[in-house]
Amino acid sequence: MPIDQNALSSLSASLDDLTARIGDVARAAEGEDDALIELLEVERQLQTAGRRLEKIVRRVGRV
Repeated sequence: MPIDQNALSSLSASLDDLTARIGDVARAAEGEDDALIELLEVERQLQTAGRRLEKIVRRVGRV
């Protein structure tokens, strides 16, 4: 079964939205230094995952 590019694109967009929302929460975490650090790390990891997923989407689109 071939990879569904539309599903991957949708997941990529959802991941981008989630990443932005986590970043917004992190930046609003005033006075919560431990939470801020952890949330920023989650945001960073989600950004990395988003880049990897987008790379897969582009690769699948070329096939």
